[in-house]
Amino acid sequence: QVQLVESGGGLVQAGGSLRLSCAASGRTFSRYAMGWFRQAPGKEREFVVGIRGSGEITDYADSVKGRFTISRDNARNMVYLQMNSLKPEDTAVYYCAAREGRPVYSDPNLYDYWGQGTQVTVSS
Repeated sequence: QVQLVESGGGLVQAGGSLRLSCAASGRTFSRYAMGWFRQAPGKEREFVVGIRGSGEITDYADSVKGRFTISRDNARNMVYLQMNSLKPEDTAVYYCAAREGRPVYSDPNLYDYWGQGTQVTVSS
């Protein structure tokens, strides 16, 4: 069982930055592939980026390439999402998710555990 808690969301002006954190419980965190997703009002949950237990990063969503960076610290059971050059269209609830095993998938249905989400609002 893994519990995930996101933090770091907030209100920021366009062009600004935020760093989201995801704290995971459990002693075998490195066995889990992690993903960041986001969901804007009226839209489906969207895959942003994933990272394997080894630290290998998957492709970023085209909409965030060059602006967002994922990282993880297995010693601290943490995953981070550094978001720079934020745009109003980045406004969404951001979720971290975990699935046991190596592969990272963009399909949210393939993840076993989810955090409660953190709201990111980017004003123009």
